[in-house]
Amino acid sequence: MKNALLIVIAMSCFGMISCKRENNIIIFHKSHEAKKQNAPFSDAVESNGFLFLSGQVGMNHTTRTLVEGGIEAETKQCLENIKAVLEHHNSSLDKVVKCTVILKEINDFATFNAIYKSYFPNKPARTTFAVSGLAVGASIEIDVIAAK
Repeated sequence: MKNALLIVIAMSCFGMISCKRENNIIIFHKSHEAKKQNAPFSDAVESNGFLFLSGQVGMNHTTRTLVEGGIEAETKQCLENIKAVLEHHNSSLDKVVKCTVILKEINDFATFNAIYKSYFPNKPARTTFAVSGLAVGASIEIDVIAAK
């Protein structure tokens, strides 16, 4: 009886460990944009119930050019791009848990922040910093981590 109980406990532990391993599947999603299919990165990587999005800039994905209008227009477009990628993967902005924001000019912080607040009322964790330059001459780049 004692040995039977030990076997049941051992099998239960093994079963729990086996179940956890299945959750560690990593999916590298191809871009939903045809022009980015050969990019050296994934738009989104899925793991353990989370989506890790690559950085988005304020690019109009139809024309493949930055929107005009400076930090305000680029911030809105950037966030709309993130929203589109999340929706493509059955998630949404309200499931974002972490944002990393990179500004070309730290003086744009107040303008960016005012727009950002309207997209993220749940207040996900965030890191914001400025750099000397961004890809394609962008004024802002944002990446997020969201629950699936």
